[in-house]
Amino acid sequence: MHLPRGARTIHRRAACRGRAALLAALSLAGCAAPLQPWNTATTPQMRVPAIQHQGQDRRARFREILCAVLAADRDGVPDYRPCDDALTRLGDEPAASGAPVRLGPARRPLKAVFVPGLGWDCFAQWLNAQDSIPAHLRAIGYDMQTLAIEGLAGSAHNARRIRDLIIAMPHAATTPDLVLIGYSKGAVDTLEALAEYPELRPRIAAVVSVAGAVGGSPLANTMREAQLDLMRYFPGATCRNYPDGALADLRPDARQAWLASHALVPGVRYYSLITYPEPARISGLLQGSYRKLARVDARNDSQLIFYDQFIPGSALMAYLNADHWAVALPIARGHALAGATLIEQNAYPREALYESVLRLIEEDLLLDTE
Repeated sequence: MHLPRGARTIHRRAACRGRAALLAALSLAGCAAPLQPWNTATTPQMRVPAIQHQGQDRRARFREILCAVLAADRDGVPDYRPCDDALTRLGDEPAASGAPVRLGPARRPLKAVFVPGLGWDCFAQWLNAQDSIPAHLRAIGYDMQTLAIEGLAGSAHNARRIRDLIIAMPHAATTPDLVLIGYSKGAVDTLEALAEYPELRPRIAAVVSVAGAVGGSPLANTMREAQLDLMRYFPGATCRNYPDGALADLRPDARQAWLASHALVPGVRYYSLITYPEPARISGLLQGSYRKLARVDARNDSQLIFYDQFIPGSALMAYLNADHWAVALPIARGHALAGATLIEQNAYPREALYESVLRLIEEDLLLDTE
């Protein structure tokens, strides 16, 4: 279709806004300012190994389960990778237990509730993700759904929304059956929901942080809410801006202060699944934010440093050899050109990953009842 000259100008401007929105929506971009500025208004803290902070190291068992899942259906697993390429092995990973991995139908019908991250409703329509993970899990006997949270809202707003959506779900189980999987900022929103709304707790079996912004991101220190507002111009975006925007809840000082004043809710199992990619496994479009964040620590997934993804007191499930998008956003599957160029490291066996998450949690819950 031929457009008049003025219309072509408007069209080009819209396309530019769309590209800018893409970069803003899918990457926290820093600038030249210090990512972690000096200040005295900070929560006293120290960094200790994750397994020494009241947590458990479950990496060896998770590796056994994921390797078994991948090997059982190598030709049928989307975006297959060998197990040793899917996981990042740090030097202190325990030895495998050798216990058999059961891959039959689910013994406990857990339901995964995926809580998405920053700006999800801005680009979900463009992403056009198929329900491949829920379909995969239902074939085994599990279930999964994604909560429709507000991608640009603050965590207090989304915590209330999580509460309302979960309370509205049918519930016939006599034991907790929900596994809340918080991705990126979704992990923050999830933790706040459990802390603020005790009526949720009888329904929640476990919480999993997947590349969760638990400790915040230094990249958020150099951003402004107006930059996030560009996400509303993303093609097909349904998101809205909010006075209590999302950015403030992603800053390290805010997250550390929250963690210091909130203990984990008892009676719920907590797990951390951390993205710790080799630099070559980070997509080209994320290399800029990776390098910016590397000024603080090169052990990052392009958005978060690895130690900021750990829920204090949780079980350490695995380190994944995947960047921040690959672990949850199947961009390359629906956008082949992007997947072959700027987002070329997006392929990851997500179906096998989430099956393995539920199988490990199922094992732990069944042990509790023996």
